Amino acid sequence: MAIFKLKPACKDYVWGGRRLIDEFGIDGGQICAEAWMLSCHPDGASTLESGETLADYIKRNGKEILGTACRNLRDFPLLIKLIDAKQNLSVQVHPPDDYALANEGQRGKSEMWYVLDSDENAVLYCGFKREITRDEFVARIKDNSLIEVLNAVPAKRGEIIFIPAGTIHALGKGVMLAEIQENSNVTYRIFDYGRNRPLHIAKALDVTNFSPLPERDAGYPHVAVSDYFVVDKLDLDGEILSEADGVVGEETFLSVLILGGEGTISSGGVDLAYRKGDSIFITAGSGKWQIRGSCDALLTTVPARHAEHS
Repeated sequence: MAIFKLKPACKDYVWGGRRLIDEFGIDGGQICAEAWMLSCHPDGASTLESGETLADYIKRNGKEILGTACRNLRDFPLLIKLIDAKQNLSVQVHPPDDYALANEGQRGKSEMWYVLDSDENAVLYCGFKREITRDEFVARIKDNSLIEVLNAVPAKRGEIIFIPAGTIHALGKGVMLAEIQENSNVTYRIFDYGRNRPLHIAKALDVTNFSPLPERDAGYPHVAVSDYFVVDKLDLDGEILSEADGVVGEETFLSVLILGGEGTISSGGVDLAYRKGDSIFITAGSGKWQIRGSCDALLTTVPARHAEHS
């Protein structure tokens, strides 16, 4: 069993900035809109320090290293990103699994956001303020008034938002966040602020939920729980709290995304120094792990019930 760091795949989308490069040490060129910190997706694969992709490492060592929760899955289950929205992202929607598999050849996308930082008055859009009809949806797309009926949420540091597939959403400019999602790169753009990129209105109409999102429990003691991922938050100040540990059993691998701090993480007799911007992967069955130092991190695992939804 093993513990290792991953190098992200970086995306220089038109709306991105430099904060991931300057503040997280991501090697992303001049612009880094997204850093795919944990990815086996063919559109952007994470790599080990040796240069081998994570997908090839799994193929070489066997799917057992992902855990029993993943044994019936065709593909790697997750994609974890850091996102820097210097400008507004498009208003968009992601399809559910059945529609995406039938029409796109890959899974759909449910996801969660964890806000890292934001400009004053920055917002996130998630779902509708009220129930709307299909006809109103189409009319507002045509007259560019769709944002008027979207549910705007202040982008506060530490805010957690879960976005089920079929939920219309968008990041406003000035937001930096971590995104944990299904392993998919299917996005249907509905409104793009006049940028000259394709829209996908017909498919969006097929999958969009026109009702407001219901209230959702965070899943205490976890910060987020879904059929696809379980996310926990680790905070060590390096003084009063400077050490934590856990066990990576046979059920699932563990992803550790370091959002701040520095120290050492250990498993199986291997010690790795970590810092802000590191993505660490611990294979299933690795047993006890320990982290020492100051640390702000998201810990992500795959729930056993994921296998039931494969």
